[in-house]
Amino acid sequence: MTIAIRSPIHVRALLMMIAGLALAGCSSLERHQPPEAAAAAQTDDDAACRANGVVPGSDAYVACRKNRDAQRGGATDRLERSHRNLAERMLNGQ
Repeated sequence: MTIAIRSPIHVRALLMMIAGLALAGCSSLERHQPPEAAAAAQTDDDAACRANGVVPGSDAYVACRKNRDAQRGGATDRLERSHRNLAERMLNGQ
């Protein structure tokens, strides 16, 4: 069975569609961390906050953990935005 592609425009459109589908799978890669990675992040946060001399359960400890979580979330959002922008540039041929 053969598929007749009539013009280079169809080939380009087909390639862009394939590239878009391939990149779509990568767009949410960071949100789906394995449990081991999440546990490692929690351990790292705990160690960093304890290194600052705060006692677990205190207001300063809770604020430190919230701050570390917000920093990690911001970094993940920036990474995902960067991937989306790259995918859009690739699909637009820039």
